[in-house]
Formats: sequence, structure tokens, C-alpha cells
Amino acid sequence: MRARVRTLGPFAGATLLLAVVALLAVTQGTTAIPLSTALAMLLDRLPFISVAAEAPESWQRILFDVRLPRVAAAGVVGAALSYSGAAYQGVFRNPLADPFLLGVASGAALGASIAIVSPLPIDSYGFGWVPLFAFVGACIAVALVYALSRTGGLSNNATLVLAGVAISAIASGITSFMLLTGGPRTFPIFSFLFGGFNTASWPRLLMALPYFVVGAVIVLVQARALNVLQLDEEQAAHLGVDVTRTKIIVLAAASVMAAAAVAVAGVIGFVGLIVPHAVRMLSGNDYRRLLPLTAILGAAFVIAIDLVARRALAPQEVPVGIVTEILGAPFFLYLLRRGRGGSL
Repeated sequence: MRARVRTLGPFAGATLLLAVVALLAVTQGTTAIPLSTALAMLLDRLPFISVAAEAPESWQRILFDVRLPRVAAAGVVGAALSYSGAAYQGVFRNPLADPFLLGVASGAALGASIAIVSPLPIDSYGFGWVPLFAFVGACIAVALVYALSRTGGLSNNATLVLAGVAISAIASGITSFMLLTGGPRTFPIFSFLFGGFNTASWPRLLMALPYFVVGAVIVLVQARALNVLQLDEEQAAHLGVDVTRTKIIVLAAASVMAAAAVAVAGVIGFVGLIVPHAVRMLSGNDYRRLLPLTAILGAAFVIAIDLVARRALAPQEVPVGIVTEILGAPFFLYLLRRGRGGSL
């Protein structure tokens, strides 16, 4: 019984935190909705539940058409970025691996930008060809980073990060050049560069959801192999793990999730670095627990960051990507400093 409590306790706590943060987020904005009223309106929409919610029609529209899809999008993107960050760290056995630092996010943004300026049909500058191009850009970026970081047949932690920074700079430079030369058609690219959820909608989120779900399931199936992979590639092979196949599957699935996150919200950095480290301090390195906990806490983290971004300079809204960079860069420097002792 005690073992079950220890196992389920972190999940229950993380889920409760996510629910509280999400409920708080839907009440905050230009028009404040009382917490009790928002809760009553949400419960009234559930099947077989009827709760009298005395609220004007405008509050109903604000809650269900504006704030709820935004909070849901922030949660899904936060879960995807955290999950993919944990997956990259497992494959590379590098605590600094992250979609932003590896150049995956910048590669996905470049791919999405190419789709936007191309003559291909684009649906709401969010889907259609955009996620496909974002996925291709993410895969090319992670493949280049991995290839450049190979030293003597082994991936080196320091060169992995440096290669990621270089690929990210190249992708960002090309994207910036497109902005300068592409004219009005490139205006939607700005939303990818700064990151945010001000254009979130239910149709856009529902179209992205399959990318997240399929990628998450594929990575979770490989959780045991990721655990074994943390020992050593040769030992993992001796224990029956097909190392190359596992890496390809996990990297592809994680890149799908990261690319879809970029297609929904743009470039939001350091989430995949901060959240997995926090989860490891809570539950250890077992990927069977680490991955789902990372998804839950990652969702709560980005919802909270989006709430801060909305309210910090209200009525002006700060891009979410700027807030995560302000928080994430010092954390990255802390990890680099700690790594001087050999822990990286």
C-alpha cells in the first residue's frame, strides 16, 4: 500500500497542480471572472452534471471561446516541449538536450516559415502544410546536430550543445532573411519567432492533437529502452536493445511533437530543459515515470508562464517565448557551471 502511495503520490500532486493553475488561468484577463463562477460554468458543461451558473453571456463566450482554448493550447504545448526535451536527453544521455538548444525549434520554425511564404495552400497559418514542413525542418536540424557532434563515433556533450547553437543560428538567420525580403506575406512568421497563444483556437488545437498523442505514445513505448540506454550503448546492445532503431524512433517521435508545438505556438525555449530536471528531482530517472510526470508538470508550467505573460504588463501582452528565455537562460548557465565538475 505504501509503495502504491509513493508511486501515485507525485502523479496526484502534479495533476492537482495542473488543475489549479488551469482554473486560475481561465479566470484572469481584461475581464475578471470569479473563480466560483468559472468553476460552475465549467462543471455545467460536463455530461450528466447540471450546475446553476449565474453569468452573463459575454462571460460564457470569453471563457469557452477565448480563454479555455488558450489554456488548453498552452497545456498541450508545454507537455509536448517538456516530453520531447526528456526524450532528447534520454537519447543523447545529455541533460542539456532540449528542442530549443538543439536547434530543433529553430529548424521547425524555418520549415513552417517556408510553408507560409510558399504558394502551397495554408489553413489559418497553423496547419495544412505548416506542420509537415515544420517536422521536416526539425528532423533536418536534429540530424545535423547529431552528425556534427560525433567525435570518434561517440556523441560529445559539449559539441552537441555547440552544434545545436550553430544550427539554431543558421536557421534563425535564414528565417530573418525571409522576413526582410518576403514582404507582407511573411508577417505571420513573427508569431513563430516570439512564441505565444494569442491566436489559439479549438480547431487549430484539435488538428495538432494527433501529432502530440502519437508522438507521446511512441516515446512511452520506448521508455524501458531509454532506461537501459542510460547505462551505455554497448551495454544496452548486450541487453537486447536495438540502439540505432531506438534512437531513430525516439528522435522522430520527439521531433514530431516539437514541430507540432512550434506550429501551434511558435518558438518557446527552455521548457524542455527546465521541466525534466525538476521532475528528475521529484521522481528519479525512470522514464516510465519521468515521461508522464514531465508532460503533466510541463503543461502546468507553460500555462503559468502564459498567465504571467498576459498579466505582467496588462493590458499589453508579453510574448511567452521571451518570458521562458528570461527564466531559462540563467538555468542553462547554472547547469553549465555545475557541469564543470564533470556531471555533464
